[in-house]
Amino acid sequence: MLVVHAVFPIKEERREEALELIDTLVDESNEEVGMIQYRATTDVQNPNTVRFFEQYEDADAFAAHAETDHFQEFEAALPELLAGEPEVTQFEVDSAIELDL
Repeated sequence: MLVVHAVFPIKEERREEALELIDTLVDESNEEVGMIQYRATTDVQNPNTVRFFEQYEDADAFAAHAETDHFQEFEAALPELLAGEPEVTQFEVDSAIELDL
């Protein structure tokens, strides 16, 4: 499994536009073959920061995601939406288990 955590600082004046694009991106990404889970959320301490949590079956699914129209549309809009540099971290996971709380 491949996991990606991405953090995007969004311009305050472009927040609503960004969230609309992100909502579409999340909906369409979750329909992709090889996608386990694709989520985005705003940071509780900074509502202009969006955090993505993405789980892919493998590197091929991740590569295919980057080629989709919905991802390309979001990526093209980013220069106008970003208030700073995004941070993206990729993890390769051999196993995962659900924990009881």
